Amino acid sequence: MNSPLPQNQGASRRGVLTRGLGVAMLAITAPAPVFAASPAKPSIPGDITMSSGFVTTKDGVQIFYKDWGPKTAQPIVFHHGWPLSADDWDNQMMFFYAKGFRVIAHDRRGHGRSTQTETGNEMDTYAADVAALTDHLDLKNAVHIGHSTGGGEAIRYVARAKPGRVSKAVLIGAVPPIMVKSDKNPGGLPLEVFDSFRAATAANRAQFFYDVPAGPFYGFNRPGAKVDQGVIWNWWRQGMMGGIKAHYDCIKAFSETDFTEDLKKVDLPVLVMHGDDDQIVPYADSAPLSAKLLKNGTLKTYKGLPHGLCTTHPEVVNPDLLAFIQS
Repeated sequence: MNSPLPQNQGASRRGVLTRGLGVAMLAITAPAPVFAASPAKPSIPGDITMSSGFVTTKDGVQIFYKDWGPKTAQPIVFHHGWPLSADDWDNQMMFFYAKGFRVIAHDRRGHGRSTQTETGNEMDTYAADVAALTDHLDLKNAVHIGHSTGGGEAIRYVARAKPGRVSKAVLIGAVPPIMVKSDKNPGGLPLEVFDSFRAATAANRAQFFYDVPAGPFYGFNRPGAKVDQGVIWNWWRQGMMGGIKAHYDCIKAFSETDFTEDLKKVDLPVLVMHGDDDQIVPYADSAPLSAKLLKNGTLKTYKGLPHGLCTTHPEVVNPDLLAFIQS
């Protein structure tokens, strides 16, 4: 594969200054972000905090987390996709922080700033790590929102959570019920697809982690798509922060784990959101099936939106999340 790195050899001082002025002008004229509102004032002086830290699991793994907002406010916990980190939720974190919620996002083991792990890179342990985090922060009545692989992690945790810990859940472009094709799941993706993911990750992770966001993840490979280079590089940055062993193992976790019983067990309200142009987790074999298995599930389909819709269309996703949380 050819390197995606730009060629800037021979740039003149005048060219650099011109480009710098152009960037400055863009910053002045760009529309305000969707999270521009100021955070709500806390009811208790000094109640609002913006902090980060680590929780240590039973097997000695350190899980990094961000914890923003009033400790007395309703918590929202975000679960990221493969092979990313808590940073993938920046837009949603800022949006809900500005609305006065307590927002928490963590780096899954082996991902981001958490310990690069050899073992435990599977859904049962991921859910146990979330339980350790929610116990550590003593979260009650929380809303758990999971994207892609994070949707599987979230529903497995919610299905096993202690009473009072969870009030609602949201699955966005999520992997449940199960991705891989089998006799029981004839509409799934062939195992060879995930074998190719493993091969590409092992052979040249840096290039593969560019190709995924530059192509199908955000729909940038679609005709007429407006490509956002910064978004591509931010995906690459997050992926390369994590450990390759954990990333390699996680492919099996997100593709072959069957979440059918987890979905059946959950009786809390669950919103299932999915773009029907999702090229990573195909719509037909995921969202509608998950919504049917849930006792109290609601399906919301976004016509033409890609897998990474939280990043490409936060102005659509964020208000819908807010409406569900407040309902």
